[in-house]
Order: sequence, then C-alpha cells, then structure tokens
Amino acid sequence: MDTYDPWGPFNRFMYRFNARFDESIFLPVANGYRRLPSPVRAGVHNFFGNLAEVDSLINYTLQGRLGRGARSLGRFVINSTIGIGGLFDFAAKTGLRKAPTGFGTTLAKWGMHPGPYLVIPILGPSTLREGIGLAADYGTSYGINLADLYRGDQSWGSGVLNAVDQRANVDFRYYSSGSPFEYEVIRFLYVRKLLIQDSSLHPPKKRASDVPAGQ
Repeated sequence: MDTYDPWGPFNRFMYRFNARFDESIFLPVANGYRRLPSPVRAGVHNFFGNLAEVDSLINYTLQGRLGRGARSLGRFVINSTIGIGGLFDFAAKTGLRKAPTGFGTTLAKWGMHPGPYLVIPILGPSTLREGIGLAADYGTSYGINLADLYRGDQSWGSGVLNAVDQRANVDFRYYSSGSPFEYEVIRFLYVRKLLIQDSSLHPPKKRASDVPAGQ
C-alpha cells in the first residue's frame, strides 16, 4: 500500500473536497443527466469522444504508434461524416474500436516516470506526469479549437456538458467502500494500474540467452 505521496496533506484535503463536491453538486447533476433518453446521452458521449480522436491522433503520432494513429484518423473521418458530426459511432461497426490516448501516455512512452501522486480538484486521482499530460491535452484542444468549442463562452457550456457526461458514465461513489483506508486504497490501485499500463508500453527486450541455439 506504500505509494510515493509527498503532497499527502494537500491530496487528502483535495480528496475530501472532491467527495463533498461530488455528493452535493456533481453526482446529483449526473443523476439528472441519466434521466435523459439513452439516444441523447449516447449522442453526446459519441460527439465528445469523436472530438478526442484528434488529440489521440496527435499523441499516437508522437508515440511512434502510427498504426493506432491511422485508426484514430479513420474513426474521426468516418464518424464526422457518416456519423453526422460524431453523434453516431459508425466506425466501431467497421471494426475501428475506440482506444483513446493522451499526452500523459506519450510522456510514459518517452520514459517519464509517473512521479508523485496528485489529487486534482474535481478530476480526482492522478500523478504529476498525468497532470502535465491533462494540461497539454487541453492546450492542444484549445490551440486547434475544433468546431470552435474550446474558446469563448461556448467553451464553458461544452466543458460542463462533457464533464457531466463523463461523470454519468462512471459508477464510482466516494466513501462507499466501507473501508476506513479508502484514500490509501484508491491511491494504491490508481498508481499500480498506471504502472501496469506503463510496462505495456515498453515490452522487455529479448536477451541473447532467450534465443534458441542455432538461430
């Protein structure tokens, strides 16, 4: 359960703040959003997922994973046209499944360690590296400003709608585990999951002793 958490006091305070915000504001709004017809919710979710394909394309390219980048490009083109601006995920029906990535994963591919644990306001568990990645992803979206949704007054509305949609699709509830050590458990699980994902980006190289004789 030991995890590098030098900013523990701040993180614990932010965890409690996030829990109260979630209980009093975020979750009630998300529960109200869930009452909308499922086709409407699916359209909203698909729309924002389609916008994220641009960021995935850029990051897959930076990671040197060009095949996956081509898949993100294909998904964006198909869903932006046949899918009516991304409201429908027709790309998935052709076998192009969604596999988002971000600058945090790009940094991991480049060899950057996750760094210290960090609880971000509203967003929750993260690390220093993933926090930098989130900021970079937002900067990319702001710079491209696709569909003019990331600047001006409309950016607030689209940002809130995207956040509510994301929360409505997550079943996590603060302090529902019954454990007095929930903070430590969440921290441990998040960081270990991140490390497992990092290891998959760097498969071990074959040693000479692993190659059969005569080859």
